[in-house]
Amino acid sequence: MTQSTAPQSEHRTVLLRGGDVHSPADPFATAMVVERGHVAWVGSEGAADAFASGVDEVVDLEGALVTPAFTDAHVHTTATGLALTGLDLSGARTLAEALDAVRAYANAHPLPRVVLGHGWDATRWPEQRPPSRAELDGAAGGRAVYLPRIDVHSAVVTTALLDLVPGVRDLAGYHPDAPLTGAAHHAVRAAAHAAVTPAQRAEAQRAALARAASLGIGTVHECAGPEISDEDDFTGLLALAAERPGPRVFGYWADLIEDGKGAGRIRGLGAVGAAGDLFVDGSLGSHTACLHEPYADAPHTGTAHLDARQIAAHVTACTEAGLQAGFHAIGDAALTAVVAGVRAAADTLGLARVRAARHRVEHAEMLTPETVAAFAELGLTASVQPAFDAAWGGPDAMYARRLGAERAATLNPYAALLRAGVPLAFGSDSPVTPLDPWGTIRAAAFHRTLEHRVSVRAGFTAHTRGGWRAVGRDDAGVLVPGAPADYAVWSTGDLVVQAPDDRVARWSTDPRSGTPGLPDLTPGEALPVCLRTVVGGRTVHVRPNE
Repeated sequence: MTQSTAPQSEHRTVLLRGGDVHSPADPFATAMVVERGHVAWVGSEGAADAFASGVDEVVDLEGALVTPAFTDAHVHTTATGLALTGLDLSGARTLAEALDAVRAYANAHPLPRVVLGHGWDATRWPEQRPPSRAELDGAAGGRAVYLPRIDVHSAVVTTALLDLVPGVRDLAGYHPDAPLTGAAHHAVRAAAHAAVTPAQRAEAQRAALARAASLGIGTVHECAGPEISDEDDFTGLLALAAERPGPRVFGYWADLIEDGKGAGRIRGLGAVGAAGDLFVDGSLGSHTACLHEPYADAPHTGTAHLDARQIAAHVTACTEAGLQAGFHAIGDAALTAVVAGVRAAADTLGLARVRAARHRVEHAEMLTPETVAAFAELGLTASVQPAFDAAWGGPDAMYARRLGAERAATLNPYAALLRAGVPLAFGSDSPVTPLDPWGTIRAAAFHRTLEHRVSVRAGFTAHTRGGWRAVGRDDAGVLVPGAPADYAVWSTGDLVVQAPDDRVARWSTDPRSGTPGLPDLTPGEALPVCLRTVVGGRTVHVRPNE
């Protein structure tokens, strides 16, 4: 990709030409004009000649694909950065490998005082168990170590870290030689994160945003809250993002509110909603998602953090204040509680007001036909993570072990949500699963349960326009005149139109369909490579040597 050497300025007019521009305004578009941070025109190569002499810069795409920049609708930015710059256990294939990695990292990094790691998943190890406290103490050499499970709903820690948290052994969720959950986990997490200096935190945030930009992500939804991080972390991230050209950051603060005063507190932090990871339950991997029937591999039904009454009060207060509400809910019992609570708020305020607020539910994995229909009725956005199915779906993986194959096969029913008219917003829950937008769309299009698959086009919309709609914006996430000039340029193979079902033609390159093509995401095919990411007309990433 080549461009002119015209002087750079914040509001320069740019013509991109000689590629493929993914736009509903023109399915055959090869060129686009950007002016004052917005898309000004999209059209054909021949028509582009009329603009060439009147712009400040001409970019020759050399056949590259231009798409809207992605929106990742669920990110933990600081934790993502710490995982990128710290101890990453996601690649450990065995318990022994994980312990060796802890030992090597602790020896190589005498500072900081607390070792932070991430990404272990014992369900992928042949031992099928987490490290014992004694094993972790030995590997850490006496250091304070905090290692959350990949879902971040439980953690293994060393004795040295427990000793930094007075009273932790008396808290709910403390286990002498098993991962900590609940209040005990929250306490040790707070102590571990308190050891991160402001400079380290800012470095981690910059690293996470840079990684997002390098993957064509122009916007992230930061899902923070008092049980996940702290206010300094949240406001620091928003301030850092405001000083940079991108990616954009929309912040959610997951604190339960009851009145206008609480809503004012949320707004005072700079949050766009009292939503994100406001926990109704936990996770399947940690046996803390709240179920109607017991787990297949544990004699209980998980943990409920909020009931329908509390949910109704929160949604009512948010709606009255013009603030978006939202919840983390994974298990079927948790999702039943969300639906009951939101419906109760609608009975009080009127369905139209509740629908207009576009409240959202994160994860929404264990849905039934009844809860899917309720999402559509109540106007709830499903903020979902298809990579969860890629990681843990299928008849022999974690979901099936936790729930049994029959219940596991009902998880993450994206096709049913789309058929019902439920708005979808795709994200990663990074660092739970990596920032990887094209991989996310692939996971949805090739869902491990065939009937839950969606088209690549539907997945792409959920990962672009869907994220903007989830924050109440209908004018972005698509390359049409007047839209924000948030776009990415990709090196990719042939563009196709893929369907999710083997009973129909899987893909077509016929331009007569009038449907803009997208990269072939068939498993095994190389994913597109991001050459450039632009946010509001300003370049935030350029691939080296491009």
